[in-house]
Amino acid sequence: MENSVRATLNYSVDNGIPPDYYFYEPDEPVEKNPPGTDSQEVSINDGWPKADQFSLDREGFMLRPFPAKFTAFDDDAAVKAVFYAQIVEFVKLQTGAKRVEVFDHTIRKRLPADLSAQTTVQRPAVLLVHSDYTVASGPQRVRDIVPDDADELLKGRVAFYNVWKPLYTRVEELPLAMCDATTHDPADMLRMDLKYRERTGEIYVMRYSPKHRWYYFPKMEPNQALLLKTYDSETDGRARFMGHTAFEDPTSPPDAPKRESIEVRTMAFF
Repeated sequence: MENSVRATLNYSVDNGIPPDYYFYEPDEPVEKNPPGTDSQEVSINDGWPKADQFSLDREGFMLRPFPAKFTAFDDDAAVKAVFYAQIVEFVKLQTGAKRVEVFDHTIRKRLPADLSAQTTVQRPAVLLVHSDYTVASGPQRVRDIVPDDADELLKGRVAFYNVWKPLYTRVEELPLAMCDATTHDPADMLRMDLKYRERTGEIYVMRYSPKHRWYYFPKMEPNQALLLKTYDSETDGRARFMGHTAFEDPTSPPDAPKRESIEVRTMAFF
């Protein structure tokens, strides 16, 4: 019997209208359909007893030691110059990819939900069940990041991996939960429009299903990292997308240090 906690996760309603999120106030009134309005209490299993069994191609996530030393997370230039190189080597080692490109990172802290408190790099944890890319936005991201090579690279397999790890200390609140990709139906993934003034992007949010099986790794340390698969071009039955979300852990002590983590987004070519 797996140890688990009961917690509330924010799913999205499947009413036939794509959920959307506006990063600006529309000039004309529009009927918005915000995500995350279907709160469901679920069991989230402790993943540590099975930590060496999870697979990126099966469940869509795995946890591995991250022995590389780096602490200058408040120095954006150092993160890009030094830490990115460590991430590239880590992803190559864990996936066998021939080429890995890092295209951005976000430091997550418990910040006010007010957008004015956020920056492009520092943001609050996302309390929404989602996967970062879709069948359309994955290839488009490749074209955006490596435009000169995109046509040739997209002829082969490409997969996107987020690397998520604590910054300086153990995570004791707002941990990350992952939905075992073998337990969601493709129809559970709902396209969500991200509305910018100059363009519209898209990610997946998820509708609730009692079949979903959730895992987390309580008390992760800075020398450990999660790999999350957020897109895979292969359609041979392996995991292509994986739902994940931060959540309020009911077992977190009241005086737990506030969570500080970094996620680095990568694309891997095989």
